[in-house]
This record gives sequence, C-alpha cells and structure tokens, in this order.
Amino acid sequence: MNITEFVANSLGRWRSQRSAHHLAFSHFEAVQSEIDIIALPEDDPAVIDLCKSYNIDPQTAVSPFRMSWEGQSDWDDNEIKGSCILVPIPDPTDPQRGKLLRDQGYAETIAAAGDYYLTEDGTFVLTTAYDRAAAEEKIWFVNPNVRCRVSLIKTSAGSGVVTASFSSEIRQGVQS
Repeated sequence: MNITEFVANSLGRWRSQRSAHHLAFSHFEAVQSEIDIIALPEDDPAVIDLCKSYNIDPQTAVSPFRMSWEGQSDWDDNEIKGSCILVPIPDPTDPQRGKLLRDQGYAETIAAAGDYYLTEDGTFVLTTAYDRAAAEEKIWFVNPNVRCRVSLIKTSAGSGVVTASFSSEIRQGVQS
C-alpha cells in the first residue's frame, strides 16, 4: 500500500470509539466521535498555502484531505470539535515514506509536519515532534470498513509517555 491508497481507503465518515489513558493524571477517558475524511483537490488554496508555509513545492503533494471531527468525552463536558487539513508529501526516493503536513497538530494545536512510513502490512506510522510534546500514531485496516488507531503522546524528549490511546473506527455506510 502507498500513501495514495491509504488516503483513498480512509475517505468517508467514521464512527470512532477511543479509550485514552492520561498517565499524568492517572485518568481513563472514553471518547465517542464522528470523523469525516474528504479528499481535497491538489490545487486547493489551503493545500498550496500549507505547502508554501513549509517551503515545499505544492506540486509534490499527493492526496490532500480534510479531516473533521465531533464528539463527546466522559471526562470533559465540552464538545470535542475540530478540523484540519493534511497534505502528504511522499519521499521521491521511497514511496513508502514521506512528510505529512497538518495545519493543526494532534498533540498541540499548531501547524505540524510529521514523518510517515507504511509498513509491509499496510500500517501507517506517523511521528510528529511538537514544541512541548511528540506524537506517534499507527493506523491500520482490519477490513475496508474497520480501522484501528493507536496514539502515544510523549514528552518532547520522547523519554516518557503522557497519554496512550486506542481507537476503533467503523465506516458509516459501506464503501463500494
């Protein structure tokens, strides 16, 4: 699987059940959410702007997409809601690796560029360094309409895990 296939397989509406362990607070959290992943044209102004903000040629972007989410947590009464633009930039020498540009990060709500690779079994692995933290995510498909995601938020030095979470995501409606 390459990044184009991975993104194509991820498009759609997903119902997510996430369980997170916040080690710093010794707290367990359950989050239910709806995630929408839609393809964006490569010439979308937001895609071009994001590439330019990292001094990356927008022509090297493949399969950009927007991810939006809305959900509820049993820990926080505030609604969980957000959206971000993601732009994969494959490594020209190794199509299984590359950069993933985000206009809003996962561990911190700032723009971020992470490094990704795809394993032989199709698992997408993303590592992203932020100002005060580092994130590692792994996403894999159980079948075309079920995927799993494991996320670790680590200290910026990468020496300690702050949060560990597991999500199971079910596509709403069957993909043809």
